[in-house]
Amino acid sequence: MVSDFIDKIKEIDTQLFLFLNSHHNMFFDTLMYWMSYKFFWIPLYAFFLFLVWKHFNKRTWLVAIAAALVIVMSDQISVHAFKDVFLRYRPCHNLLIQSQVHVNGSCGGTYGFISSHAANCFALAMFLSLLFYNRIKYFGISVFIWAAIVSYSRIYNGVHYPADIAGGAIVGMGIGAVVYKLFLLVDSRIEKIE
Repeated sequence: MVSDFIDKIKEIDTQLFLFLNSHHNMFFDTLMYWMSYKFFWIPLYAFFLFLVWKHFNKRTWLVAIAAALVIVMSDQISVHAFKDVFLRYRPCHNLLIQSQVHVNGSCGGTYGFISSHAANCFALAMFLSLLFYNRIKYFGISVFIWAAIVSYSRIYNGVHYPADIAGGAIVGMGIGAVVYKLFLLVDSRIEKIE
């Protein structure tokens, strides 16, 4: 019964992937390639760091450590607790649908559940949205839109199913929230010492 339910979910996930992945053109091929390219976002990360420095000044170092922890945790957990456990082939490696997949760039590693891109982006988005809550208007919405665009590019590029993205987003947001709570705890301890 449970396996039938899981098979049905996988089938829906595959059909949704094939539908979304089949809509492509040269303009979006270029755009989505760059949306997935991690080094493309370095100027945005620099802007985030500037905002942290502007709003947290002497605590910039602590925020930077927390943000690095967010990325390391989401990246490692997405691989070792999910990809290496569930062993779900990426769409571009799935022999049953491989011929129908529009691959835009490289296919990447063999397994795709959960998406590390989604986990990392949504973890950072959650951490930063909590960090800047009531400090910068619409910042939270903006950073989550960014995470969603990067994550969608993984479907467009043929390397992740929608469930990979959803799973990565959920795990990432959880990690971002936990690290934010840890940041608040450490920050309050430091304030007491000072």
